[in-house]
Amino acid sequence: MGNKTLRLLLADRKGRIFEHASLEPAGMKAGKFFRLGEEDLIKVPAGSQLFRLPDRKPVGYDPWTGCFITIDNAFAVAAFASPGHTLTHNTAYTEDGPAGPLPLFSYGACASYNGNTYVTAIQVDKDKRHDTTLTDPARVRKNISKFKKLFRKNRLIGHLAICATEYGCPNAQNFFLSRYEAPLPTSPSCNAGCAGCISYQGGKIKCSQPRIKFVPSKEEITEIALYHIANVKDAIVSFGQGCEGEPLLQAELIEDSIKMIRRQTNRGTINLNTNGSKPEAVSKLFDSGLDTIRISLNSARENYYSLYYRPRGYSFRDVLTSITVSKKKGLFVSLNYLTMPGFTDSKAEMDALMELLAKTGVDMIQWRNLNYDPMRYFKLLDVAAGEMAGIAQEIDLLKERFPRLRMGYFNPRAAASRRR
Repeated sequence: MGNKTLRLLLADRKGRIFEHASLEPAGMKAGKFFRLGEEDLIKVPAGSQLFRLPDRKPVGYDPWTGCFITIDNAFAVAAFASPGHTLTHNTAYTEDGPAGPLPLFSYGACASYNGNTYVTAIQVDKDKRHDTTLTDPARVRKNISKFKKLFRKNRLIGHLAICATEYGCPNAQNFFLSRYEAPLPTSPSCNAGCAGCISYQGGKIKCSQPRIKFVPSKEEITEIALYHIANVKDAIVSFGQGCEGEPLLQAELIEDSIKMIRRQTNRGTINLNTNGSKPEAVSKLFDSGLDTIRISLNSARENYYSLYYRPRGYSFRDVLTSITVSKKKGLFVSLNYLTMPGFTDSKAEMDALMELLAKTGVDMIQWRNLNYDPMRYFKLLDVAAGEMAGIAQEIDLLKERFPRLRMGYFNPRAAASRRR
């Protein structure tokens, strides 16, 4: 692939996507434009999607003048990279008048070359558990009918069926296909007001997947968990899903459920995805039989964390304490690191992250794309473009500084996590 033949992708009013005749693609980080080269791009992975961005004009690079060009009467195009891939640049655009906020997706820069589409991303995990091309929707629907007959009184089956069919949740689909990781949603409420919450939005942004409306019983939770563990090799069951609030607000219920599960089997990995707001509850859950934990951060710095998460009744210090408590229990701790090009790979954020890793001994970073309007994210945090290393370069540096630190995207299985 040669840089001279890379072409910018753009869209017309009917949503048709085509390549520009002469302009090269451009990437954007923190509102700053970058010329893209072949080292920045990979073929769009299976299961990815292309978006036309409303009220956004595409920006391309003119190799003859060395200038970035904004194109009128066209729409910017972005790529949503499939799970396991982390974006390194956002697509380059300028807003056309009073543009509304973009939906809650991530928006990678993309390009055309020799009839193929490329995206600015790196593969951080080769696991196929969220690969939509390996999921048969007809089989999912068939198994939903089977499971509803098998678990007639379990309300979680109906909830997960909606997640699997209407919202395409990979974990819900995998539960009905008896493979990989199964979700155990428990909490209708939350103690954070995340700007990019996918299950609850009170403003102009539409949530991606409505939140669970009931609190299941420990029997309902245990029934699903035991079935999945019994029928899946190296199974994972996880509290804390996109279709719920904060699971630690139902800590007693989860504790009772874990005890009930562990009285009947010692197989499988029981995982908790959480904001880490209640360290004392985290400690009790590990004592009851929790195997792994994933704690979410958008930043290793308190001020930027608070601006995005908008915590209610807890602080960034509580989150750090939960990480410390979890490590003291000797078990596996992951960071769900919500990544935004231009912020995550800024020198100041990288320094803060390395300080956090050195203090806490975290086992793994899951490089998850932050699904949020890129320009509005930097306005929300009130931060401008600074010195940037690049996402790929940041990961390489962390591997060098912390050789035992795992990089990935998905929750690890217990067999893999207990490497000590």
